[in-house]
Amino acid sequence: MKKVLLYLPALLILAAGFGCSKQRQWNNEQRKEMRETLRDYRRMAYLNDLTDAEFVLFTDDVANTLEGDYPVYTTFVTMPGVEDTVQLVIVETVVEELRTDARNMRHIFPYDQLVAQKMLPAGLSHDQQRAYYNCLSGKVNNTFATLDQFVNAVMADTVNNSRMRRLEQQCANDLFDWEITEVEVIETN
Repeated sequence: MKKVLLYLPALLILAAGFGCSKQRQWNNEQRKEMRETLRDYRRMAYLNDLTDAEFVLFTDDVANTLEGDYPVYTTFVTMPGVEDTVQLVIVETVVEELRTDARNMRHIFPYDQLVAQKMLPAGLSHDQQRAYYNCLSGKVNNTFATLDQFVNAVMADTVNNSRMRRLEQQCANDLFDWEITEVEVIETN
């Protein structure tokens, strides 16, 4: 990922140097170049679970935001910190899209990851997964008053008995009659 970020400014400057005149709006080729650059971010946690169509919509949102904030393409690609600006807009767009609904819960807490953590059983049907994510989004909406509180809880979620982990367990218990218990292991020498 760091290599990609190191190459991003060079690619953008190179693109700016090949016939991109100062203009008031980005042309189709410049928008296409930005969307191609954004593909390198597909490996980010939220973005790697998007379908191709969802990712195209995401890159359109980011490119449109950048174009609105920086209408002169050549000025944008040559400014210091351009890669930081792109990253900031990506993170802001992800946070904006995170609205705690079932559609986005599957991106934040992917089913395969929940199975690997033994939170959910393998082989759940699409309807069972949907029921789980509906339950989880409802519990999240009832627990966190703002989107910022939810994002902070997800970012700080490093221990198994965290608030998010308890919400996941409650939904698993409610829907699948699982009794998930936590066992505290104390090591002695």
